[in-house]
Amino acid sequence: VTRACEGVVFDSVETVKTLISRTSTSKGLTTIVHILDKIYETGRKYAADFKEIMPIVFDTHLPK
Repeated sequence: VTRACEGVVFDSVETVKTLISRTSTSKGLTTIVHILDKIYETGRKYAADFKEIMPIVFDTHLPK
């Protein structure tokens, strides 16, 4: 994906989608691109017990 986007001006989301969707590997793997048009709220808080019930395991050795 990085090589497909090198030196290209991102003038629209469609340009980026086209570039990324053309990407493939030497073994024949390709990419599938979906554009999300949902607006996500920034600064949204989570519930107090969220960390206890979520299925994500945090590594104690990695920096925070």
